[in-house]
Amino acid sequence: MLNVGLTGGIGSGKSTVDGLFREKGAEIIDFDTLAHAVEAPGGTTWKEIVAYFGREILNDDDTINRERLGTIVFRDSKKLKKLNSIVHPSVFDEWQRKVETIRLKRKEAIIISDIPLLIEVRWHEYVDVVVLVYLSPEEQIKRIMKRNGYSRHEAMDRLNSQMPIDEKIPFANFIIRNEGSVEATEKIVSDIWEKLLEQEKGKRDNQHFDN
Repeated sequence: MLNVGLTGGIGSGKSTVDGLFREKGAEIIDFDTLAHAVEAPGGTTWKEIVAYFGREILNDDDTINRERLGTIVFRDSKKLKKLNSIVHPSVFDEWQRKVETIRLKRKEAIIISDIPLLIEVRWHEYVDVVVLVYLSPEEQIKRIMKRNGYSRHEAMDRLNSQMPIDEKIPFANFIIRNEGSVEATEKIVSDIWEKLLEQEKGKRDNQHFDN
């Protein structure tokens, strides 16, 4: 099994890349999905978030309104740090459980974990390979504005809450420059996939040798 961390800035196109790797046969773990799961109404994480931020961040069905919460935390670094301190431990535990479940079912699996804050929270130390989806900051802003209907100021708030994407480059084993056509991205993903297959096989062979 090969454990791959996929990261990149907001609006860089990680979901598109996830889909391309899934078509190749990768097991995808999406951290937005994990966060939704651990923040389900009534759970421990949900209770801690509501206790700190108040019920005004909730929808009528008691689910967390992520847009409303995002508006609060992306303008206040202390509140963002508090939110992360509540959510991240639960998400990390759920991630490890999912990785182990996949490993037991498919020992030759290549797991792609889509983790926006992979570098910021130092979870790159728990993966074998880091893949960075790169898009220039200006292009990120344009895509966020178009995708979410944000003003430039709102897009900048979200971009500035993350480590600048250029500072993530030294941590990456592979970089997918996602500024061209979909076909160009597909070609890059295909090339990287072949290398990941080789690394996964090499890792299994080494484990057999060690045993």
